[in-house]
Amino acid sequence: MLMGFLGCLGTVREVRCLLGLYITFLLLIFVAQVTAGVLLYFNMGKVKQQMSDIVIQLIRDYRDNKDDSLQEAWDYVQAQVQCCGWESSYNWTDNAELMNRTNVTFPCSCKKSEGDDNLLERKGFCEVPSNTSQSGNDPEHWPVYREGCMKKVQEWLQENLGVILGVCVGIAVIELLGVLLSVCLCRHIHSEDYSKVPKY
Repeated sequence: MLMGFLGCLGTVREVRCLLGLYITFLLLIFVAQVTAGVLLYFNMGKVKQQMSDIVIQLIRDYRDNKDDSLQEAWDYVQAQVQCCGWESSYNWTDNAELMNRTNVTFPCSCKKSEGDDNLLERKGFCEVPSNTSQSGNDPEHWPVYREGCMKKVQEWLQENLGVILGVCVGIAVIELLGVLLSVCLCRHIHSEDYSKVPKY
């Protein structure tokens, strides 16, 4: 916001210094974005491993009836992508609160969709109606998706790679166009000749 203000003020008032600051900030942002993209590309293995560690820890520490934006985001991913756990639904067996339940209980966001369910309400843990023949919380009896989210997320990224790259290139072009136009404007602003100002 400050950068945009500097650019507007520099353009309207024709102040080269402000335009120079605007150009510098735009170039710094552009270089930072390119650097981040290159680092992400060359460290993809580390990024995948860290992402895996974060999600598995989130599943392990997941608590029922807890207001947590990270938990809600993960619930939304599982419900939207129709997957369960990171590698498979068995990742949820690492959750002590879930596995200590005596009845068959499972993550609500993993439940196999039955039409027009509200994805935002699918959070926390759900119990299967009790059956006397079942004892303990056996994951084999969970009515959930079995496929993990890692594979589904990778598939989604592969399918939408063109759109993601297009958006990134579009933003870069707009930034470079802003730099180019600002440089042109800066060059056409004439410096004041203070030698002609009368001295008193």
